[in-house]
Amino acid sequence: MSKTQVNFILNGQPVEVLVEPRELLIHVLREQLLQTGSHIGCETSHCGACTVDFNGESVKSCTLFAVQAQDAKVITVEGLVSNGELHPLQQAFMDEHGLQCGYCTPGMLMRSYRLLQENPDPTEAEIRQGISGNLCRCTGYQNIIKSIQKAAAVINESGHDEAKSA
Repeated sequence: MSKTQVNFILNGQPVEVLVEPRELLIHVLREQLLQTGSHIGCETSHCGACTVDFNGESVKSCTLFAVQAQDAKVITVEGLVSNGELHPLQQAFMDEHGLQCGYCTPGMLMRSYRLLQENPDPTEAEIRQGISGNLCRCTGYQNIIKSIQKAAAVINESGHDEAKSA
């Protein structure tokens, strides 16, 4: 099968990959670009483990062909780290025990990141609605919500910079 060259910005850096037209973005991110933070869960868009920030929107990368990333800006969970320091969301998930097994965590972090870009001071109900497309089978969500609330407070207080290429 012939391959197509795709160029896009990944975590603030230009990347160039050769992909088959049928390859999903999640597979290219993990297998070719070694961004293994995003997880493959259901591959049907139900779980959200593969969520990335795609041109300023939360997208489940199992629903996109890699060729659709041409000229896009993609941020994975690895792109939240800045100068070796965790993003306030990552730190809050650790501090508030917003994870257990960790499988949903990358997707939950990326959806939470975009949620806080869209609404810097969400209510609990807005957070619940905002993360409703991402499933967690371990935590019961309460500590995830606390984590997002804590991160929102830290970001609003500090004026924390956005992730790479946001």
